[in-house]
Amino acid sequence: MSSEQNILVLMGSFNMGGAESQAVQLVRLLLESGRFRVHLACLTREGVLLEEALQLGLREITEFPLTSFYDRNMVVQLRRFRRFLKERKITVAHSQDFYMNTFGILGAALSRVPVRIAFCGEMVANRTPAHRILQRTSLRLATAIHANSEAVKRDLMREGVAAAKITVVYNGLDLARVRAPREFQRAEALAAFGLPTSGRRFVTIVANLRHEVKDHPMFLRAARRVREAVPGAAFIIAGEGELEGSIRALAAELGLERDTFFTGRCERLAEMLALSEVCVLSSKSEGFSNSILEYMGAGRAVVVTDVGGAREVVTDGETGYVVASGDDAAMAERIISLLQDPSGARLMGERGRQLIERKFSSRAQLENTERLYETLLAELGPNPAQLARSVRREGA
Repeated sequence: MSSEQNILVLMGSFNMGGAESQAVQLVRLLLESGRFRVHLACLTREGVLLEEALQLGLREITEFPLTSFYDRNMVVQLRRFRRFLKERKITVAHSQDFYMNTFGILGAALSRVPVRIAFCGEMVANRTPAHRILQRTSLRLATAIHANSEAVKRDLMREGVAAAKITVVYNGLDLARVRAPREFQRAEALAAFGLPTSGRRFVTIVANLRHEVKDHPMFLRAARRVREAVPGAAFIIAGEGELEGSIRALAAELGLERDTFFTGRCERLAEMLALSEVCVLSSKSEGFSNSILEYMGAGRAVVVTDVGGAREVVTDGETGYVVASGDDAAMAERIISLLQDPSGARLMGERGRQLIERKFSSRAQLENTERLYETLLAELGPNPAQLARSVRREGA
């Protein structure tokens, strides 16, 4: 496919989160591939990932700041956005989150951008009724929908979206992010994270502390059971957010204050995972968890709740264990079994790592995304760039 095609990736913000991290990674992969001209736009040009995005070598990262979907500023920004699309001859607009589905897909449809891809990465039930109405509208205006798991695809189909309109492209993991550095020193890493330097075996959860859906209370209830069976067990909660105070209070209430360690936002993820024997996802709901990919890519044994696309990556008893959401007794039982069988846990972790390399790597993400673009552009005919110019003139 010709590099004449202009691809626009649309982000809400650069705050640390799964969708945002995946979006920045996708832009980097597309730029490295060189098969398309790549542009990036956002609603808010702020967040910890902005510096990483600025280092990608893009000519610009254009911001379209919104205050509401229902005020005059929305109209002003849509007009700016339409001019932006026309001037850069965008042929593919690929949204990466809910808010850009609403703003970006609407603007791209009004500008007759030939290929408009909306992203869905969470279950519909997590949205408010008002958000569900907005999502239905944006999905109707999209020419294709990118779901990040088969579970999300099935969820959309239950909402009445045609299966033919939905393509599953899994999140991808850059394995270098979770590979411990060659000079890794356990004692130094423990000290850097403020963890005890001897005699503890770490069970880790990496999840933000902003949303109750991550269900840290389930993790802590399981942790209390684990500590009773494995006295040396300790528990790492990596993440930040306004729920930290209540989660700390619960840890103290459960008698885990000496065994639970809050490390904040994890900037040294590979080292954190290298210190861990078992890694956990306790969420009540997910579309497709990046944390699972990171755990398994690092070769860690995992125990995860049966939510979203978890079973699409974790085969129970082979590459990890899957338990029912809220069942802290079952989660504890699986964690204990792994801690009591270190060689079995290492074997399970190795199987998981091999699966991630084969199916969920960043290379697989790039190949599947480029294939999606090529398929949609090919459906436009032999010269989609000319068609794009034509429809923009008609809609000017």
